[in-house]
Amino acid sequence: QVQLVESGGGLVQAGGSLRLSCAASGRIFSYLGMGWFRQAPGQEREFVAASSWSGDSPSQYYADSVKGRFTISRDNAKNTVYLQMDSLKPEDTAVYYCAAEWRATSTSMATMSLGGMDYWGKGTLVTVSA
Repeated sequence: QVQLVESGGGLVQAGGSLRLSCAASGRIFSYLGMGWFRQAPGQEREFVAASSWSGDSPSQYYADSVKGRFTISRDNAKNTVYLQMDSLKPEDTAVYYCAAEWRATSTSMATMSLGGMDYWGKGTLVTVSA
């Protein structure tokens, strides 16, 4: 069983930056595709960014709405995935969730059913003020 714990959320002004972290338990981190999703009030959870598992060619995939502003990275030695968020906008306000899927590529994590994801964290709130 893998547990995911997010951190780094908070309140930031528009144009500012935040870095989210997601720490995973266990010894299989390198075999996990890792992704970030978000859910704004009254809206469905949506894909943000993903990083392929280590056996795949290193790749990242982003939602169009964050491309060029957000960067996902992973440190397998620390069992941690990060989401660097720059040039934040009020519409980025949401609860951000970390997710993991066994041997998943970044593109598959963007398109697979949310209910099929192997593991989820509990989320961290990001609020961007205008």
